[in-house]
Amino acid sequence: MTVGAEEEYLLVDPVTRAVSPEAGKVVAAASAELGDLVTTEITRYQVEVRTDPHTSLADFAAQIRSLRSAVSRAAADNGLAVVSSGTPVLEHPLPPPVTDGRRYARSVARFGALDDEQSVCACHLHVAMPDLDTALKVSNHIRCWLPVVVALSANSPFWQGRDTRYASWRTMTWARWPAAGPPPHFASRAHFEDLVADLIDSETVLDRGGLYWDIRPSHHVPTLEIRAADAAATTEDLVLLAAVVRALVAMALTDVAAGVQPARPDAETLRSACWRAARDGLTGRGLDLGSRRLTPMTALVDRLLAHIRPALERHGDLHTVTAGWKRLRALGNGAVRQRTAGRRSPVDAVDHLIREF
Repeated sequence: MTVGAEEEYLLVDPVTRAVSPEAGKVVAAASAELGDLVTTEITRYQVEVRTDPHTSLADFAAQIRSLRSAVSRAAADNGLAVVSSGTPVLEHPLPPPVTDGRRYARSVARFGALDDEQSVCACHLHVAMPDLDTALKVSNHIRCWLPVVVALSANSPFWQGRDTRYASWRTMTWARWPAAGPPPHFASRAHFEDLVADLIDSETVLDRGGLYWDIRPSHHVPTLEIRAADAAATTEDLVLLAAVVRALVAMALTDVAAGVQPARPDAETLRSACWRAARDGLTGRGLDLGSRRLTPMTALVDRLLAHIRPALERHGDLHTVTAGWKRLRALGNGAVRQRTAGRRSPVDAVDHLIREF
């Protein structure tokens, strides 16, 4: 089973540490080495890269390091640095400078101030799917694990130069969009297609690419796209997340084949669990969707890892995930590490992110 990623990075001035609107120059420089694996995003602060699909986690990690190195060199050639954070740390102008392009212009015209906070960065993981029907069934099975994925990947505690008191402020800004957050439980392919048609016809989304659910069937490649994660500060953070997500999908495929029915938390409870995970990350308590009781998030992660252990063993990823989880428990996720570094000043958090990248 293959896994691939799309990562979004932020460009920063290494002197002021503020985000820099020079993505066009950096992408042009990096594309000489990376080709179409690097591109721009909606704001001129952002650079996006994508990997090939990989069956080997080691090969996936090697390509991530190669992509990050190439973008970092291109940025340095333009007097800039790169960070991977769910949000810019320091104050920056609002609205942000938007990249030229018809689709971006349409988005700003339709959604107005919602696009003012689009300088946020995510990591989108793609896991191969045989067809749309299977993708929707897998989505139904893994949606209940979204709060744990949010907590594991939380890496955006700062916004506009201040601590938001959230581990993942990007999750909160993204939740404002009309088709965002946890996806619905899909009764059938027809249910999915009818809902998508309604959203497009009502001008709630621009097109299928505007479905911003945390899990969605990709509209351009045969994958299920898991979009709940903040941009990962380090390659190691991303590799851990990719292994966990792929194993979750693998376990869901096993359950689908066996006719096991998915858990069906109601939309409000699942949304509240994601909110709690975004606020507290790994350091607080999360909502156990079975008992509906607050439970240490670390215990919920342990429960997830026990659930996916058979798939991790099958993929040869158990050691990587065990070691990665031990590291996160000792050092904290990206949000904890940003806060620790930025205790005296958010500027120090930017320097920390540059080093981690």
